[in-house]
Amino acid sequence: MALSRARIATTAIRLADADGLDGLSLRKLAKELGVGPMRLYDYVVNRSELLDLMVDSVYARIAESAGIGEGARVPEAEGWRDAVVTIARATREAALDHEWLVDLLGARPHLGPHALAVGEATVAALNRAPGVRDIGALQRASGALGAFLVGALRREITERRTARATGTDVSAWQSALGPYLRRMLDTGRYPTMARLVVDGAHLDAEETFHHNLSTILDGVAEITGR
Repeated sequence: MALSRARIATTAIRLADADGLDGLSLRKLAKELGVGPMRLYDYVVNRSELLDLMVDSVYARIAESAGIGEGARVPEAEGWRDAVVTIARATREAALDHEWLVDLLGARPHLGPHALAVGEATVAALNRAPGVRDIGALQRASGALGAFLVGALRREITERRTARATGTDVSAWQSALGPYLRRMLDTGRYPTMARLVVDGAHLDAEETFHHNLSTILDGVAEITGR
């Protein structure tokens, strides 16, 4: 099979899915592709460009899942809020399938064509929100949404990785720390934390993601230009 940037990206993504970014090198990638390492430099200048290529391939999937077409917009018939939720859901699904993506989110701008298309569709949808009346409000809305997505996805993926690495789930971890935590809460110095621990329910990750996203979008709907 002929070598191409698309084939390189697909193979690199498969390796990163299996071993994480730390397990990905140009030498290992070249071996998987059946070529010499120097051959890769005809297609990618260095590892950073390889990562950019991989990220944009994932954004291509996000764009397709979210129905982002020509003009980098979701269908106009879809309300601004539904459009943002659709993009956020597609982003979460892609991150869960390609956990290494969260290690690259927020580090530096992603400027590949598919990443730009997803970004354009997102800010275009936010710009239609009733509370977004000027460029300052759009910047704040975009910043709040981006910070939420990066934080929420990193936390969810980190919990999954920790559970795999330790062979325990959240309930087992809580049981192990139970005696210590109860002693601390019994001091009476942490009453609100005690309520969360004792009365709080175990929250489903997907449900929590969409609930918190809804909270962010409630705020976007009320943003003013002041």
